[in-house]
Amino acid sequence: MTPGLETFQSAFAHALLNPGAAPHTPVRELVSQPAFAVYRNTVMKGCVDALEANFPAVTRLVGAQWFRAVALDYAIWQPPDDARLLSYGRGFPDFLELCEAARELPYLAGVARLDRCWIEAHIAADADAEAAFLATLSPEQLGATPVAPHPAARWRWFANQPIFALWSRNRTECADGGVGEITWQGEGALLTRPDGAVVWRAASRTECVFLDACAAPRGACLADAAAAAIGLQPDADLAMLLAGLLRAGALIFPSRPLTGNPS
Repeated sequence: MTPGLETFQSAFAHALLNPGAAPHTPVRELVSQPAFAVYRNTVMKGCVDALEANFPAVTRLVGAQWFRAVALDYAIWQPPDDARLLSYGRGFPDFLELCEAARELPYLAGVARLDRCWIEAHIAADADAEAAFLATLSPEQLGATPVAPHPAARWRWFANQPIFALWSRNRTECADGGVGEITWQGEGALLTRPDGAVVWRAASRTECVFLDACAAPRGACLADAAAAAIGLQPDADLAMLLAGLLRAGALIFPSRPLTGNPS
């Protein structure tokens, strides 16, 4: 009896990703052919190449040989589920957290998360970040103004490790490792795409809390985000914080309040 297409595909994928396992009946003869091993190697190399391209800071930190060995383990554990290989590796930071080979590199998963943030910022949707209208609002209107993170904004706070310094010094091929020693303390990162290209800068804990509040599932207004920031840092300069996030292109205003009396 001829197996169905779904059964064949399942057996084929299992044989492809489990080279040491006995192949299932529908593909047993196919797997025994030398060309199948060539195909398997080509597929695995494509996965590893994609991960290496998607996580350049991690690769620079550990070296290509170490990275490719771990990337192969990940590719076997989590093959691509999207034809766009730029999206491959969503689970790679979590994988590094649990990976025995990375046990002595506790910062590596955080660096991978920022590499992933760069990809997400790069492919995110565009949105209008115009905020000049804020200057026309009364204090009451300003507080009630709905606010949200720009679709391309990504931010992270790392409580105990200088992940942003490690990542930013290793993100590009032209990076020279930076100048001076890295202070081993918590820090944050903000990635945005204000003019079509992803840029990044350090972010304070208060900025990250403000952005977290803006990203509330049910929406937020400026007063909500300001309250969250003040709750963390009572003496925070909210005007300066807001201005910095606006300059970075990190915020949008989904629906603007009316600034005059409707006629």
